[in-house]
Amino acid sequence: MTSMQRNTAPAPGGTGKGVPSPLRRLRRLVIAVLVAVPLMAALVVAGAWAREAWLVSRPAVQGAQETSPELIARGAYLARVGNCAGCHSPRGGAPMAGGMPLGTPFGTLFSSNLTPDAETGLGRWTADDFWTAMHHGRSRDGRLLYPAFPYTSYTGMTREDTDAVFAWLRQLPPVRQTTPAHQLGWPYRWQTALAVWRLMYFTPGDAVARGGEPQPGGGDAAGVGDEGARALLLRGRYLVQSVGHCAECHAPRNRLGALENAAGLRGGWVGVQGWIAPSLADPHAAGVQDWSETEVRQWLRAGWSPRGAALGPMADVVAESLQYLADDDTRAMAVYLRSLPREGSAKEDFQPAPPAQLDVGRQVYARYCADCHGDQGQGRRIDGQPAYPPLAGNRGVTLDAPQNLLQMLADGGYAATTKDHPRPYGMPPLRQVLTPAEMAAVATVIRQSWGNRASAVTEQEVLRLK
Repeated sequence: MTSMQRNTAPAPGGTGKGVPSPLRRLRRLVIAVLVAVPLMAALVVAGAWAREAWLVSRPAVQGAQETSPELIARGAYLARVGNCAGCHSPRGGAPMAGGMPLGTPFGTLFSSNLTPDAETGLGRWTADDFWTAMHHGRSRDGRLLYPAFPYTSYTGMTREDTDAVFAWLRQLPPVRQTTPAHQLGWPYRWQTALAVWRLMYFTPGDAVARGGEPQPGGGDAAGVGDEGARALLLRGRYLVQSVGHCAECHAPRNRLGALENAAGLRGGWVGVQGWIAPSLADPHAAGVQDWSETEVRQWLRAGWSPRGAALGPMADVVAESLQYLADDDTRAMAVYLRSLPREGSAKEDFQPAPPAQLDVGRQVYARYCADCHGDQGQGRRIDGQPAYPPLAGNRGVTLDAPQNLLQMLADGGYAATTKDHPRPYGMPPLRQVLTPAEMAAVATVIRQSWGNRASAVTEQEVLRLK
């Protein structure tokens, strides 16, 4: 009996004969995890590179057989619409020679040399190489390209259009200028990490088509039949989503920098510049569903309308790109932007700022702002022409986040200089004149006066400015 009791007694820390102890179960679980995690990581990496090898093996779409003056002119126009110079032509430097730093949350990248220099540019590239870069995001030497070069949008461009851009680049003066090495932290500088990112977030193909069929609505063009209206919508979508790559700024990104619902154009941050590209789907932000087609076309070409002006990074886009749109393309973009579904977010309850902050803000506004923008925020005209935009009812100053308004107060700026608006009036910077508390106070007054109803601005938000 005693022997039987000894044989059936549970071991220390155990629960009975043949039943593993909690410590033993935990040990087995840890071992399984230590084996499974590296195995899964290896499978993901292998899958990512296998996919890249498959993409490389796919035959290229047939391109143009010869270069013509018409093809070069078309390429020059498309490069304007895509604002290639905005990233590849440093101010004061050689056009399209690259080397511009592009700040990202993951480090600094540098734009490449697009001139036909044989050693540092595209001199040894073929039209197939260029198509592969634009469509697949892969360089001539096989390197995967970082999506700061927006091939995630350019992948929707036609082969005919990429050939045209390449033909134009080929006739530029060659410039010998080596692109600096990217400055990225671990693991972002690894090609394997980029291959895994592409496996998760990038599929080469018609990015425009993945946005779904555009639906005629508020943007339905007057004066054309159903087929004409559909053609305008498709052309506008192609220009906005692919050539113009508007989603690269006007769509949100996840923590790994991938676009989320690019077709929705619901707004996002402009790199690390500290500006917000407001939602083009929300009429209370930058949506134009309630604008007339004429107003949208005027804004695209001039960067200015009675409803508002293009400022900050958008002023550069208008000045360097949009003002050169052909009439038909301007109309197509206007029609498409007006057709976007309304997707405004619910507004929070308005909370007036403390009276003390409003008093300070009114004093600052009277001293520095009222001469140009008016005592009642009504704006100012000079020689019968609009000069300084109204602040009353200006949705640019009542966005949910006040960063754009604070950037203008801190660093000043100009609207775009365009053929239709050749002499824009500017605003001086106030960063060295106002304290953070004063800047927060005047921003709050602007956001909470003359019918404007937006949240107060804190001193901490000013201190976080770039």
